[in-house]
Amino acid sequence: MAGAEALNRLRSWLVSRALALAAAFAVGGTAPAAPPFAPAPAGTVIVYRGADLIDGTGGPIRRDMAIVVEGKTIRRVLPSRDLARAGAAGARIVDLSGYYVMPGLIDSHQHLATPPDRRLAEAMMRRDLYGGVTAVRDMADDLREVAVLTRKARAGEIAGPDIFYAALMAGRSFFDDPRTRLAAQGAVAGKVAWMQAIDQATDLRLAVARARGTGATAVKIYANLPAVLVRRIAAEAHRQGLLVWAHAMIFPATPAEVVGAGVDSVSHVCYLAYQASPQRPSSYQGRFPVDYARFAGGDNAVMAALFRQMRRRGTLLDATERVYAEAERRAAANPGGKPFHCTAGLAARLINQAWRAGVAISAGTDGFAGRDSLFPALHEELLLLARKAGMPPAEVIRSATLIGARAIGQERVMGTVAPGKLANLVVLAKNPLEDIANLNSIVFTIKRGRRFDRADYRPVTPQEMPDGQ
Repeated sequence: MAGAEALNRLRSWLVSRALALAAAFAVGGTAPAAPPFAPAPAGTVIVYRGADLIDGTGGPIRRDMAIVVEGKTIRRVLPSRDLARAGAAGARIVDLSGYYVMPGLIDSHQHLATPPDRRLAEAMMRRDLYGGVTAVRDMADDLREVAVLTRKARAGEIAGPDIFYAALMAGRSFFDDPRTRLAAQGAVAGKVAWMQAIDQATDLRLAVARARGTGATAVKIYANLPAVLVRRIAAEAHRQGLLVWAHAMIFPATPAEVVGAGVDSVSHVCYLAYQASPQRPSSYQGRFPVDYARFAGGDNAVMAALFRQMRRRGTLLDATERVYAEAERRAAANPGGKPFHCTAGLAARLINQAWRAGVAISAGTDGFAGRDSLFPALHEELLLLARKAGMPPAEVIRSATLIGARAIGQERVMGTVAPGKLANLVVLAKNPLEDIANLNSIVFTIKRGRRFDRADYRPVTPQEMPDGQ
């Protein structure tokens, strides 16, 4: 009898809630307001006409093109002269004659929440978006906070790129790193779903399932694991439908062993250089400078073999050239500090060799530009890839668009300007194929069909970034 009464009370409550919701949407009721930065409404058709198109494939520029956008999706890409036959009658026309259009940029290496600081993260995301970045890959953080940022950006509650993130796995000895405690506040680093300590006794099916439960796109294999466990993690993550992102050396697992384990991408080009060194660090904490003498004669044969393996397997390289330039800036300011494991010059040479060998290189920053910078750190990474690593501008753009989309497993809907893909676009006043620095000539960014005018950008404030980085 008590159970029946409880069931009746539940039914009554459900009916009352349904009636309340119906009233809210009835004539004269108040519907919820759309978020301020929500994707463009379905059915809205806009034609961007007359632009010179850099489509992200690395191919030549396409002159006087039209892009037909419906809601958040690109429906047609065609010469402007063919618009009359495109079935876009009644669409809003935006004349982009004299401007350049390219896909939204993708930063394939960020950390938005170590430690969590929502005000700072949202400021960095705002600068990203108004700087042309429409998606980022978060490479392991406090995923409780990253999940919130992901939802807010996707819904349009904040101005920011879409986020695709990783849950971290590493050997138990890694978790004395203070960053892990910052990313697991209130819990124990190594024992949380987003940051797990792995050893031979770990139930990897359960560990990967826990990682999936965070909403992660991938598992990131970080440090202090042998090759056999790297292989097992990669195989189980793939079996459960996750991508596998890894440091290029896992310590002690070598670069060749990491690539051979079948990971989808590797991060930090100079970690690859340990493959050519006669001695290698046995742990992440024990890193030391690579053997520079091995690279004094130009292209290194050991690296050539490794790059062939990466190309054959389709392993992406998240080069993070900016990391090494930033390390040199810090060293210049603190000449007595511990030497970094690689120079910016060697990083650039290795990236160039990898690119010439046919390795697909994505553009990741692993850091933020200082408070006074009006553009995101990705712009510096692209400048370095062009001016130091010697990649042609078209290839640099491809790294930050098509290859970036592959890195996050979103090539089907991002990375190029093509029918069926999301309307993630950057409109420029100057041609970036002539000089990659022309990316600073952004007029507006389009993310999921919604326009973000550069003139509306609000710079980062001291309150958002107190130390100025």
